[in-house]
Amino acid sequence: MDENRAPIVPYVYIKHTGKVRDAEPVRVVSSCNLEIYTFPFDVQNCTFTFNSYIHHMSDIRIILGKKVEDILKRSISVLSTEGEWELMDIKSSKFNLSALDQGESNHYDELYFYIVLRRRATLYVVNLLIPSFFLITVDLFSFLLPPENVDRSSFKMSLIFGYSVFLLIVNDLLPVTGSTIPLINVFFAICLALMVASLLETILITNLLVASSNFHPVPGWVRVLVLRFMGNLVWLPQKSREDKIICNPVAGVSVVQTGEPGKMWAGAGDPALAELRNLGNELQSIRLHMVQHVDGNQISQDWMQVGYILDRLLFGVYCIFITFSFIVILIIWNPPASGAALVRDEEPSHPTDPPALVAAVVRAEEPTHPAGPAMDPG
Repeated sequence: MDENRAPIVPYVYIKHTGKVRDAEPVRVVSSCNLEIYTFPFDVQNCTFTFNSYIHHMSDIRIILGKKVEDILKRSISVLSTEGEWELMDIKSSKFNLSALDQGESNHYDELYFYIVLRRRATLYVVNLLIPSFFLITVDLFSFLLPPENVDRSSFKMSLIFGYSVFLLIVNDLLPVTGSTIPLINVFFAICLALMVASLLETILITNLLVASSNFHPVPGWVRVLVLRFMGNLVWLPQKSREDKIICNPVAGVSVVQTGEPGKMWAGAGDPALAELRNLGNELQSIRLHMVQHVDGNQISQDWMQVGYILDRLLFGVYCIFITFSFIVILIIWNPPASGAALVRDEEPSHPTDPPALVAAVVRAEEPTHPAGPAMDPG
């Protein structure tokens, strides 16, 4: 606690009943143990303790000069600044402490004020939460960009870089003291982790779409799990494969060739038949090449279909996880009522942040006066 710097008032009030009232103001600067887990929607419960470590109850009685409700109204009306904190409530309680002094039990008065302060969160909502919400929304809608035509990964990397710079800029607005990690830090970490996961998903999908022509055929379990089950789940069913056969409309007779190509012409010695044999071999080679080309395109299309299905599935998982995370954080952030339960500290403490105005009356009793002098610290 700092030294009292209140102005000195060299006056006392004397009443006809013999009561003497000293209205010297007292400026108290103290500290409070902050619970910043729900920052910036936190509500702090701070304590003022008034007692005397020298005088017993027979010398000094500490009582309330006014009702707690009047003290609260007066304190709110005389607050000099409308800063970061808002005074919500003041409660009081009185205890009698006993101590042994040379075999005798002496009692002391002790007066507690429990002060409820709430942080004004508008500044932090505008400067911290709303920009984060905008960036995570842009990252969410970036899934709508076609991955085969647009470089989605560069866009997402720009978002991550911008969000990292944003966190460095607003770092000074975050609390650096406290017994726990603020929930807003967890919120920022979740947003950054979602952006990184979105970038990794984009890299995977782009690899499937671009390099699918070099892959092996789709395994059976992938075809069943992804193309059939997940495809129906995300409304991208697998297209039915139709084998296209081109027939010569002029030919009315179909000839079935058995054995290796060209062997059926091995016994023919006619040059025309030999020429037809070479032509048949070339046509057979062209056919095999076309079959391989068609099969390669089918493999590429299968892998591209797997990429589209995974992209839409991960987009849905991304939306569900963002919604669930934000709902949980908003529930935890829900500010408690102003009349929150206050628990008396076991040991006297002097925390306030910022200082609140309280009033107490200290009355001294002397055997020679019917009513002893009283002091009223401001």
